[in-house]
Amino acid sequence: MKLEIKLKNIFFILLGSAIFAFGLVHFNMQNNLAEGGFTGITLLLFFLFKIDPAITNLLLNIPLFFIGWRFLGRTSFVYTIIGTVGLSIFLSVFQRYQFHIPLKEDLTLAALFAGVFIGVGLGIIFRFGGTTGGVDIIARLTQRSIGWNMGKTMFLFDLCVITLSLIFYLSYREAMYTLVAVFVAAKVIDFMQDGAYSAKGATIISGCNDEIAAKIMKEMERGVTILKGQGSFTKLDKNILYCVVARNEITRLKSVITSVDPHAFVVVSDVHEVIGEGFTLDANKKPLQR
Repeated sequence: MKLEIKLKNIFFILLGSAIFAFGLVHFNMQNNLAEGGFTGITLLLFFLFKIDPAITNLLLNIPLFFIGWRFLGRTSFVYTIIGTVGLSIFLSVFQRYQFHIPLKEDLTLAALFAGVFIGVGLGIIFRFGGTTGGVDIIARLTQRSIGWNMGKTMFLFDLCVITLSLIFYLSYREAMYTLVAVFVAAKVIDFMQDGAYSAKGATIISGCNDEIAAKIMKEMERGVTILKGQGSFTKLDKNILYCVVARNEITRLKSVITSVDPHAFVVVSDVHEVIGEGFTLDANKKPLQR
């Protein structure tokens, strides 16, 4: 099982590297758009000195490999090596066999395509435990140490590198479209990191808790958890219901609640990832096929 999981991760890390490299070559490099992080530095060297990004990507990441070995653990380190080398290989391949996508006259589309391809590629790599070196390693370390999401960390680094690119070769117009691409990529990365099974959570305060819970379990076949609470003003103890449902079920859930108690106090919040029965496991605790 461990071998199967590792092979699956390696496959998706390489797939993500291919998507990332395709976007970089066909939308950033073809349209003179910069990037952030170490990738942005490789593009800076390419546009100024025509140095192959496939080579500089490897050379710049060698020092960070040692940090990855020390702080990320052996498995993450191996996945980082695979992601970084894979990115360089695909960069070389796509530069040699590239398609011409005429978007010079529509940099809005070029920026959106760049952001989506890079975001999806990196999102897949991160989701399966890998990185492509550079700021990806630093972003993963900050996520573990201070809890910042990876997209936020990468956006800050990207901003610094893009500023340097603006000084040396970007026009103001290209710099703005580059920021659009970086912003889109960061949002796509966070979306993919948040999980495939996003849902809605409902906190319910009512005098009819038992009836509401029974109706939710009967009509929606969703579990309900009873939490103990106390009113700040009244100092009275009361039960609070908490229920997690799929996004497309939230309207039905609110209808069930109001049918029992139209005056119930309900707080609905986003749940970015749900793991467990009804979402990733069936009633027999077996993984759901999605």
